[in-house]
Amino acid sequence: MKQTQIAIDGPAGAGKSTVAKLLSKQLNFIYIDTGAMYRAITLKALELNINLEDESKFTFIDNTRFEFINSKLYMDDLDVSEEIRTSEVAKNVSLVSSHLLVREKLVKMQQVMAENLNVVMDGRDIGYVVLPNAKYKYYITASIKERAKRRHLDNLDRGIKSDLSKIEAEIEKRDHFDSNRLHNPLKQAKDAILIDTSDLSITEVVKFIAEKIREDE
Repeated sequence: MKQTQIAIDGPAGAGKSTVAKLLSKQLNFIYIDTGAMYRAITLKALELNINLEDESKFTFIDNTRFEFINSKLYMDDLDVSEEIRTSEVAKNVSLVSSHLLVREKLVKMQQVMAENLNVVMDGRDIGYVVLPNAKYKYYITASIKERAKRRHLDNLDRGIKSDLSKIEAEIEKRDHFDSNRLHNPLKQAKDAILIDTSDLSITEVVKFIAEKIREDE
């Protein structure tokens, strides 16, 4: 029996990870947060104290293991779900994810994960690179101001010191970097449905997608 793949792409802070996580629970699918994997590799590179600009230093990925359990990411058997959300990781993840070697290795891992499972996978190149044949594709976005506000409130909820204007500037900078990088830039797949969440609640978005999928399945 062929497995169902749901690809969700979009810029930082648009709510795609939250939507994907809740959607996976409703449909009883496996949730794969590819952005978390890039953050985890960034975290490991920082811990190894390697030169982040030197692509050749990232061969350690071959000896890195990932597993998603209850929407949490385990790297080398350790739960890194919180550690990958630090400002230091956020500041460097765009650079790390721009390396072709890093992208090729992680894309291959992600494709293997999705081979024999019903999955909801989110990221920035899922619909046209990682899962180009996914049955369902969505591109979730929101205004920069709205995304910054959400990130700011999330940081405060986590007890993390937060500066709204600084977050807005960082998101704008990351959008530009991710959309203009040489390898697998952030973009909407031609056959993906665009959803702007600026004036929508997460619940409304999840309901819309879930109902569409249940109608088809």
